[in-house]
Amino acid sequence: MQEIMFTKHLESYDIHQLADALQSAGVAGADLCVRPGHPVNPENASTALPMAAKTLEAAGLSIPLVTTPGDFTNAEIDYADTLLGACADAGVGLIKLGYWHMADDGYWATLERCRRDLEGLCRLCEKHGVKVIVHNHSGSSMGLNSCAARNLVQGFDPQHVGIFADTGHLTIVGEPLAMAVSIDGEYLSAFALKDLIRQPSPNGGWSIRVVPMGLGYVEWKALCQLINRNHFDGPISFHSEYGSLPPESVVDQTRIDVRFIDAMLNES
Repeated sequence: MQEIMFTKHLESYDIHQLADALQSAGVAGADLCVRPGHPVNPENASTALPMAAKTLEAAGLSIPLVTTPGDFTNAEIDYADTLLGACADAGVGLIKLGYWHMADDGYWATLERCRRDLEGLCRLCEKHGVKVIVHNHSGSSMGLNSCAARNLVQGFDPQHVGIFADTGHLTIVGEPLAMAVSIDGEYLSAFALKDLIRQPSPNGGWSIRVVPMGLGYVEWKALCQLINRNHFDGPISFHSEYGSLPPESVVDQTRIDVRFIDAMLNES
């Protein structure tokens, strides 16, 4: 098991600053956000990603996982082959995909198209020796929970297609963590750790807010018991989506979250 930090809200940092931040947070590496506006992005990934991996390696850190733009869902995107090749060159084994959403023709027709997209991505993964993973995200995402994510990946080679289990979103949709992990089965490739609450929105409906771990709905003790009981050895990404804070405070809060989880893991 390797604890890493999602770098979405450290986009103003260069790679050397990022290395210092990860060390300060107490993690072993990065869930590197490879999106426009970040030091490594789809346009420069072929050179910048291997260089970033070497810089982090020199600091005793690694990049087991990258997070791609939200629209990265098929192999026809112009940078798809280049990005997966860059991941292979940089020693990055896992690539978090973007999100599909249900179209007007309904769930099952949309699912069929999503699986065709995954077929193309799986072929690219076979070519480069990497794995794409589906992040469960509440709302109208086609992978909103483990049941839906499993519908997407079922039948694909688990060496090249997997599931990224997000504790916060699983809790928001009401899927029990033990059931979710069992449903993911051999496709479970990584955990995204964050705590969420759901609250009324001023404009009607509901909104979701990320809160420090232990202040939301996630049953952390149960999760840590599951991780230990299943001898999970993949990466655990602290999602640290504290976008309202300055970057140094995002790092500070992540350090607190890491300490919280480590205590739970040791206790369980």
